[in-house]
Parts: sequence; C-alpha cells; structure tokens
Amino acid sequence: MKDNSLLKGALSTLILKLLADNGQMYGYEIIQKIKEASADQMQITEGALYPALHKMEQNGLLKSELRPVSGRTRKYYSLSPKGQKATQSKLDQLQEFLRSIQMIIQPKAN
Repeated sequence: MKDNSLLKGALSTLILKLLADNGQMYGYEIIQKIKEASADQMQITEGALYPALHKMEQNGLLKSELRPVSGRTRKYYSLSPKGQKATQSKLDQLQEFLRSIQMIIQPKAN
C-alpha cells in the first residue's frame, strides 16, 4: 500500500487490536507487527505511530510503562480498562465502514 493516508483513520483501531492480542508492546514492535501481518503492505512510520500512541494515552485508552532494556529505557504500551472496553466497539465500527466501502466499490448486481 503506497498511500498510507487510507491507514491513518484506522491506525488507532489497529493499535487497540494488536495490544488486545499481544498485551504489552513497544512502538517499534507495533510497527513491525503491522508490517508483518499485512505482508509488507502497510508501512507505519514513527512519525505517524508515536503521535497516535500519545493521543490514545492522553485519551485514557492506553497506559504505558518504562522498562530498562539493554542499557536504555523502552516504553511499553498496554490497554487501559477504558481501552479494553473501546476495542470491540472500534473494531465493529471499522468492520461496518469496510462493508460500506465494499458496497460502493463493488455493488451487487440486481
């Protein structure tokens, strides 16, 4: 996917889903997991990811923990209770949006 602008609106939902499935993750790990899971079709930049993570943390969806790793500090993110509750709702909204898009780009013949 060369145009990541389509991904921008879904990024927070993808982050919620990854954290729901994996528990705690750090930023670069999230980037790599999205790249791997999409067969290299989705390339998230740090410039897109970290503002999203910070906003989600400010909105109470995520919590973070600093841990020393190999002589430096790494920030791990996980779902807050609010984030746990929001995850399924956000996934449902994204699925509905994708179904709506699909109806437009591939309408069923009557």
